This record gives sequence, C-alpha cells and structure tokens, in this order.
Amino acid sequence: MSTSTLFTGGLVVDGLGNPPVRGDVLVIGDRIAGIFKGARRPEADRIVDIDGLCIAPGFIDMHTHSDLQVLVNPDHTSKLSQGVTTEVLGQDGLSYAPIDDATLIEMRSQIKGWNDDPPGFDWNWRSVAEYLKRLDGNVAVNCAYLVPHGNLRMLVMGNAARLATPDELEQMKALLRTALEEGGVGLSTGLTYVPAMYSDTDELVALCEVVAEYGGFYCPHHRNYGTDALGGYGECFEIARRSGVALHLAHTHLSFEANKGKLPQLLKLFDDAIADGVDLSFDAYPYLAGMTTLLSQLPSWALSGSGDEQMARLRDPETRKRIIEALDVIGSDGHQGLTVNWSSVYLAGLPGAPEMEWMMEGNLADAARKLNTSPAELALDVLIATERAAPCVFFIGIEEHVRTLMQREEHTVGSDGILVGDRPHPRSWGTFPRMLETYVRDEKVLTLEECVRHMTSSAANRLRLMDRGRIAAGAKADLVVFDKDTVKANATYEHPRQAATGIVHVVVNGQFAVENNRVTGHRAGRTLTLGA
Repeated sequence: MSTSTLFTGGLVVDGLGNPPVRGDVLVIGDRIAGIFKGARRPEADRIVDIDGLCIAPGFIDMHTHSDLQVLVNPDHTSKLSQGVTTEVLGQDGLSYAPIDDATLIEMRSQIKGWNDDPPGFDWNWRSVAEYLKRLDGNVAVNCAYLVPHGNLRMLVMGNAARLATPDELEQMKALLRTALEEGGVGLSTGLTYVPAMYSDTDELVALCEVVAEYGGFYCPHHRNYGTDALGGYGECFEIARRSGVALHLAHTHLSFEANKGKLPQLLKLFDDAIADGVDLSFDAYPYLAGMTTLLSQLPSWALSGSGDEQMARLRDPETRKRIIEALDVIGSDGHQGLTVNWSSVYLAGLPGAPEMEWMMEGNLADAARKLNTSPAELALDVLIATERAAPCVFFIGIEEHVRTLMQREEHTVGSDGILVGDRPHPRSWGTFPRMLETYVRDEKVLTLEECVRHMTSSAANRLRLMDRGRIAAGAKADLVVFDKDTVKANATYEHPRQAATGIVHVVVNGQFAVENNRVTGHRAGRTLTLGA
C-alpha cells in the first residue's frame, strides 16, 4: 500500500504561473493527490508542517553536464541542494552514448574536463538504451537524455575535418533513429567543438528532420557566440524552419564586448521565428561567466584527428606558433572567432598537474607574467600537462542581456553545470537559488510565480512531461520546499562547492531526497522519455 504525506500550511507556488495560495499538498505514493485549502485537511500517514515556507514543483535543469557524475557521486548534492529534481543530459553534442569501444576511449579523453574519467569506473553500456537503464532507479534525480550529434559523427567518420558523404549521413540518421527509439528526447549539437564543427547546415537539417518525426527537439550549442553570434543563432532558426523540428536554444546568451547593444537584433530573430511557426524555447544561466574546456578554444584545424595527433600538435614548435597566432592575432574559431582576452580566463582545474595549481589563484595572464612567458604559450603548456583536460572559466557576460532574456516567455533555466575540477563554476551549485535570491527577492526582475514557472512547467512542457513541473492532482510528486525570504546561493567563484541555504525539503517521485536540509541518499530518480 502506498504511503501518504501531507505538507501543511505552506504557500503553494504551482509552477503554472498562478499567484501563490496558502494550502496543504497531499502526496500518495509517487503522485500528488491534490491541494487542499482552508479547514479541509485530509488524513495522511505523515504530516510535515511547512508553515512560512513555499512548496513548488521540483526544479528542472535543462542544461547539465552530469552525465557521468550523476553515477559516480549518486547523492548528487550539488543539484539536490538547489531543489533540482530533473536534469537534461547529453548536451553540447558530446556524451557517452551511443558509443563503441574505440570512440569511448576518445570521448573519455575529450570531455574529461566536463565529467572526469574516474579509474575503475564500470563502462557497462554502449547504446542509449543501456545507458538509460544504468541510470534508471540508480540515481537521485530524474534524467532525460539528448542524443549527441558528435557521437553520431565519431561513430561514422571519427574526427575527420570534412563534410559527411551521403552514405555517412544516412548512417548517422540510422544511428539517430535507433537512439530516439531507445529513449532520447532530441538531438544536441556542439558546433564549436570537434567533430560537430565540421558539419554544415544541410547535415543538421537532415538529422533534425528525423528528430521532428519522433516529436523531439533540437538543442544546439550553436556555431558562434562571438564575432557572428547573430549568424550562429540565425542558422538555428534556419534549421528549425527547414526541418520542422522544435527548437530549444542551449545556454542562450549574447556576450563579449563585440555584442554589447545587439540584443534587440537577437530578440527580433526570436520574434520572427515564432511568427513563422517555430516552436521555440531556450535555457540560460544567471551568471556573467561561462565555463568549458581550455582545449575547445583552439582553432578547429588543431583538433582534428585522434587525441595523440592533437597532443603532437601541441608539442610541435611550428604548429604551436600557428595555434598561438590564431589565439592572439587572427582569432580562433574555437573562441567564437575572437582573439582571447587572457585576463578574463581562469583555470578551474588542473587534473594530473598538481604542481600548476597555484595558477588558479589568478587569471592566465597573471600566471604568465609570473613565469615570464605569454598566456597563449602557457595555455598550451597547461593542455600538455593535463593531457588536454583542463577546464576554465571565462568572464564574458553582459548583465543587461542576462536580465532581459530571463524575462522572455520562452525562457527556462539551465545551469550548464560542470561538477569536476578544483574550482568549477558556481552555477553548478547555485543557479536555481540565485534565481530566487537575486532576480526575484533582491532585484525583482521576475515575480516568484513567474520564476518558478520558468524553472518547472515551462521546462516540463518542452519535454512533453505534462505530469511534471506542476502541483496538480495526478502530477508526479517532484517537489521542493524553500524559504523565499532566506533562500541563498552560497557558491562563489572562489568557493564554488557551497550548498544553498533555504532549501528545506526536496521530494523526487514521492521520496524525500532532501529532508530538513539533509541529503537522504534515496535513489528515486527515473529515466524520462518524451511525454513519459
């Protein structure tokens, strides 16, 4: 028999944008039985008094890089302590399924800076179905998975720096169909990362036509966020128009000084696409810095081929000169076509190179001055010492743009959180409480109910999960209880692994994942597929 829990006296923020109301929320088993107002109070096996607190649907993180860490560290405190109950994995076109033995070796190396590569880990899957089975019921939060474009390309043509042949494209489409049938919710791309950066628009349209057949969505890390940011976004809309696919723009921002004042042009692209019938949503994080791997900033030609070939280029004196010229003089396509402002780049980890950890106390330009070398030379030395795995943080954002974007109807929240490294981005631990603390309570950019809707039902709707992301009778019991007056993101750039305060309870599929501010260790997370 299912047990029941009644949360009493809380302010119910239903996730649908309705004004909060005082009421009791009854959970039976893994579902919400109803909201009860006034003196009417049903019986329950357990009563939880939440007087003075808010109860809302569990938050949905639409852009994460927890693909491996959700298994390695299954308590998943970084996300549960923020009130997150669902994550979307498989982002930026690079992940761990589908995969084969040879490709797994390359992928483990390429995205070690995102997920680590723990010794002794059991890689007991190759297909999307096998990966999702490994997750289901073994992790603390629900997980949905995007099929990574880079994996499809690697499986068919490795890291070849060229367009796909018609036969190769057909092979990718077949792999994609299988992955979607096995539970993928759409297609992600990383068009500034190898090997996806070698694709063209026609290839992406052809793949997105397959995604559209299955009712999934296209989630691009698009081709340029710098010198041609508007063109990068424009290609996404072209792909959606031509293929008919639903479009969800990943980590949407308009950053770098080169793009200051251009937000109205981007918003016009949004409005024109919507007017043309494009089914549009996007996610964004509430910070001005981004985070990725240092390796990804190199020009694309330097990243073709195997990891061994890439390392050989980093060591070759003449090739180093060409790479440094791209980084410092011409502009690297890996750095959005711009030259790198090294004073804005901070190393977030130095795996395998503890002797270099002092460099994290300042930016790369500071470290280079102390060593009497150039920042670009030092960056290449860091990549060699860490076997290409060093992650880094870039301060590139524009606050006015961040605030304006989060007020859009199409906005959802994604942390883009990388959980590994000595000093990862604080968004990995602070994104959702920061939304409530800074942009609701302090700055009043959003109302409480608007912010919660963006973090819950808006995201669930994109995933076609009509029984999640809302407090309503019959909905799945993913819930968060928080104090709207004290909720606080404690994670900082200097000390990023700090849990939020003010998040009191988190319930995943009817089970307490956080109870009285303490992670319980329950593994109630399920694999979520489109509409299921």
